[in-house]
Amino acid sequence: MKTKLIPTVLLWMFAVMFFICATPAQSRAADMKLEAQLIWGTNDKSSDPKLKTVDADVAKKLESLPFKLKYYYVMNSKQFTVAKSDEHAETLSKESSIKVKNLGADKIEIQFFGKEKPLEKRTQQLPKGELFLYGGNAENSSAWFIALKQVD
Repeated sequence: MKTKLIPTVLLWMFAVMFFICATPAQSRAADMKLEAQLIWGTNDKSSDPKLKTVDADVAKKLESLPFKLKYYYVMNSKQFTVAKSDEHAETLSKESSIKVKNLGADKIEIQFFGKEKPLEKRTQQLPKGELFLYGGNAENSSAWFIALKQVD
């Protein structure tokens, strides 16, 4: 009788340990690591060495849109992680910020703020490799954009 009980107990202990060890990995898989960029689009080439041009994937997306802008510069970039069902706020400049909620399955709810006032709230699929853009007009025939994407 004792010899049958020991393998059963060991099997149950292994199952419990597997469940305990697998749970954190599963919950981390629901986390979304995001990058938000505040971008300035203009026809004037900047001489400011602090401004970097946008990455090729972002430039390709912006150039496919019906804007007549020649240059796109990253004004600010922030990376952050949002756990499933959690919300994260990020300030991109003194006038712009975002709040992102991870809805799970690569879906987010994003709210944009300008001068601390809510501008718009959207729910959006954001799978890896995709880029979400939101923007508006700025002075001197330029524009601003917020680009959001998942990163590894």
